[in-house]
Amino acid sequence: MPPTQYRTVHTIEVTEDRIGQSVTVAGWVQRRRDHGGIVFVDVRDATGIVQVVLDPTEIPDAHRLRMEFCVSITGKVRARPEGTVNPELATGRVEIGATELVVLSPADVLPFMIEDRVDVDERTRLEFRYLDLRRPSMASNLVARSRAVGAMRRVMDRLGFLEVETPTLIVSTPEGARDLLVPSRLRPGTFYALPQSPQLFKQLLMVAGVERYYQVAKCYRDEDFRADRQIEFSQLDLEGSFWGREEVLETLEEIVVEVVRELRGVELERPFPRLTWAEAMDRYGTDKPDTRFAMEIADLSDVFAQTEFRAFSGTLERGGVVRGFNAGAQETSRSRLDGLVERAKELGAKGLVWMVVEADGTIRSPVAKFLSESELTDLAQALEARPGDLLLLAADDRWRTAATVLGQLRVELGRPRGHDELAPLFVIDFPTFEPTDDGGWAPSHHPFTAPVDVEQMATDPERSISWAYDLVLNGAELGSGSVRIHDPEVQEKVFEVLGIAPEEAERRFGWFLRGLRYGTPPHAGFAIGIDRFVSILCDEPNIRQVIPFPKTQTGADPLTGAPSPVGDEHLSELGIMLRPGLREPTSEG
Repeated sequence: MPPTQYRTVHTIEVTEDRIGQSVTVAGWVQRRRDHGGIVFVDVRDATGIVQVVLDPTEIPDAHRLRMEFCVSITGKVRARPEGTVNPELATGRVEIGATELVVLSPADVLPFMIEDRVDVDERTRLEFRYLDLRRPSMASNLVARSRAVGAMRRVMDRLGFLEVETPTLIVSTPEGARDLLVPSRLRPGTFYALPQSPQLFKQLLMVAGVERYYQVAKCYRDEDFRADRQIEFSQLDLEGSFWGREEVLETLEEIVVEVVRELRGVELERPFPRLTWAEAMDRYGTDKPDTRFAMEIADLSDVFAQTEFRAFSGTLERGGVVRGFNAGAQETSRSRLDGLVERAKELGAKGLVWMVVEADGTIRSPVAKFLSESELTDLAQALEARPGDLLLLAADDRWRTAATVLGQLRVELGRPRGHDELAPLFVIDFPTFEPTDDGGWAPSHHPFTAPVDVEQMATDPERSISWAYDLVLNGAELGSGSVRIHDPEVQEKVFEVLGIAPEEAERRFGWFLRGLRYGTPPHAGFAIGIDRFVSILCDEPNIRQVIPFPKTQTGADPLTGAPSPVGDEHLSELGIMLRPGLREPTSEG
């Protein structure tokens, strides 16, 4: 028979002030030890661990206990005998002398130990995710995630935002990433799409008069997986009417400060630093710079303006650039340096020039003999070189290639391993468009982002700057946002630059564009990636560590077997026929 009450206290509440009291705790058997006929059991619940002592002569089931049995135990709290106190436990000065044991549920032999120091391959962990989540670090991550979302909601409520849910079955409007499609049974041959973001719906909420909107939204993107990407993810989505960029950034600062205070107990300085997109690319070679360390990239084109070194002079004559940075003290074995050259080529560079500053100040490099003394001196001065430093230089006809290659090398050589220090910043003034391979234009953010200068955008797309902005933390993009286009005529001009004909715009976005014609207020917004934000604050290198039930790198779910084939009958109902070779046998036949 089950007990009338599974627990009267949580384990964390079993402290010295309860000595002499009878309590009931419930949880899982973390460890079991037999000492001279007496059984010691560590019982774990969501709050902590407490030691329980069972006498098998009084409680015969004590010998039955194994790791991860789910139990309810009643007994008296007493002080631990001298010499057995465990200072590492919050309950380490007391124990429970059991008077009653109820096994609520036994456990099979475990596929892995429920502790952090056990090394288990990820696929096994995901297959038994419900056990993996019992491990202290994973349980702590789930608590951190909940507290982070709670802190976000507190800020939103305090600032007068209204939480509104938007649809998750929508029309397909692919922008950048591919949509995940859902076939309709009632309308065969048609499909819903899962939202990549609530973008258009939240803008329509501004049309509807919801002046402050937010939601914790589940979003979907059919894209390749990386450590910081998942096919489904969660974001804090927000939008405000009669807003410009400043109102959004002030709100974001409040959110970030509140979440960091909640999870880290530290107070971030405000306002956050800001860099324009051009400054970020010039100085760090990326639009999501990690500013916790220096190693800034410098333009060295002037240093080599008169050089006779053809690799540099030829590039400069073609209008290219020479850029470089001081990597500081690094391993400078020939194999290591050759490896950096190969890495630069993998990243798209034609090559990489390395230079090592010797103890006497001279520069050792395969190209040093092609450079004049004044060029080497000016280079050392420009990069503030000191003995022992490694200097890395790249020349390319395209400044962006040189910048991004050096920016990636900078991160790989200098980024701190953990996230003890937090360095948030905003990147602003993004280009409105990016060139496509076919000579056209694509939106840098999305096609509903407002340009700063509408006329320039229409006549000179390459130089057009938008009201887009990103929030960056420790070199990771936490999210993006922008001031939106609220004027239908401006939206039409943007579509024109993008090569989207009026008929196509009507077909893809007509339902949204009609809404813009009914007195749309100026508005702006943002979305923060919750998974990425929490993973940084928990110092986890992979967002899968802070997602309860994530997918693998290939998009598979080892726990449920998704994605999985479905039977012919189900496909027939949906009006779908698979190409030969795609059919796999299923339990449905």
